[in-house]
Amino acid sequence: MTERVVVMGAAGRDFHDYFAALRDDPDRRVVAFTRAPGQNLGETEAGGDDAFPAALTPDGRGPIPIVPEAALAETVAERDADTVLFAYSDVAHGDVMHAASRALAAGADFGMLGPDSVQLDVDVPVVAVNAVRTGCGKSAVARAFADELDARGLDVAVVREPMPYGDLVEKRVERFADERDLAGLTVEEREEYEDHVAAGHVVYAGVDYRAVFERASDEADVLVWDGGNNELAFARPDYHLVLVDALRPDHGERYHPGEANLRRADAVLVTKENAASDDQVETARDSAARLAPADAPVYHSDSVVRADDPDAIAGRDALVVEDGPTLTHGGTPHGAGYVAAEDAGAASIIDPEPHAVGEIADVLAEYDHLDDVLPAMGYSEAQLADLEATIDAADPDVVVAGTPVDLDAVVDVDAPVVRARYEVAFHDTTPAELLDAGLGAVLDP
Repeated sequence: MTERVVVMGAAGRDFHDYFAALRDDPDRRVVAFTRAPGQNLGETEAGGDDAFPAALTPDGRGPIPIVPEAALAETVAERDADTVLFAYSDVAHGDVMHAASRALAAGADFGMLGPDSVQLDVDVPVVAVNAVRTGCGKSAVARAFADELDARGLDVAVVREPMPYGDLVEKRVERFADERDLAGLTVEEREEYEDHVAAGHVVYAGVDYRAVFERASDEADVLVWDGGNNELAFARPDYHLVLVDALRPDHGERYHPGEANLRRADAVLVTKENAASDDQVETARDSAARLAPADAPVYHSDSVVRADDPDAIAGRDALVVEDGPTLTHGGTPHGAGYVAAEDAGAASIIDPEPHAVGEIADVLAEYDHLDDVLPAMGYSEAQLADLEATIDAADPDVVVAGTPVDLDAVVDVDAPVVRARYEVAFHDTTPAELLDAGLGAVLDP
């Protein structure tokens, strides 16, 4: 009998699990996806409700409904589902079991697919940069790896895992090589790609990662996986570096699938040690040493923040706009923008909440740990308009943007925008030494 499956996710790992392990399995059939609360996927089937397109399913089975997660119990009943598979990232362990309890109460089995089921084999070497939480600094390390590989004369492609909004058929395989390729993307998608593209690296992403990796490996000698959130790598890595954030030192054992990443690491890098207390650094180092494999070395690093024009911040009232996912589901109180504003001597940092409008006000109300920063939310045109209106209503002298996106290019606001950027400064190793230790002669051109 065919097992009928509902996949819980957020238009990332769930779609990958479908293509990698479920789509062509004769013994299982996906009868619905659920979507995260508040997620704005848009219509993916013209004239209908949200759906995973028929063109991406085998044998013309038709579109697969994408329903709100709140309707999980009803969906299990209506679709006669046998099993609920969990495919989220960056989720507290307790919340995973709450999801399990909801599935079990609805009468379904509950589970998740592991790396051996969904990691794809690729024809070229893969260097994977993963983390235990969103916002640990993966992209900065991935850029450093890509820069080093490029300097060795190798053709490099970065593969990212975003949430693909809009037409999923068009987004089955995406390639970004210059600024023109980023036109029309949401702010959240641009945050995934823009810094890599600005550094001169080709970025691949999409919906069907089997096809994504095939296209990327045709073009590149080596791939750098820059994982979304704290997600597992979608390809089987030849070298797997996992980041632990010293500012959230115990999160490696509290969040899924970050703990699984840490337990599978070839090497661990503790980040942001310069911004953490001695006790936090010690806790992070202890967690890494306890959970990672015994033969995985643990390295150490700082996060170095700089503003493009600190003089434009000094003595002025600043509104700080940060990377959205790092603040929201990543749970951090601030990012590089706040640090840059303080370091540059801003006269004050404006609380955005009294000035927030529309969906931005809703976001700040939901994430009540955000007191002095504004997440760069732009999942839709309406949300982007609310972001612009909130910034203008705050009437800052200067906007300090810690998001990877060139904020000045996507919003039209009255105040000047100064970008804040960060880099990883290694204490006891270098990107070159890490690559040599992990891949050795495989990387010789």
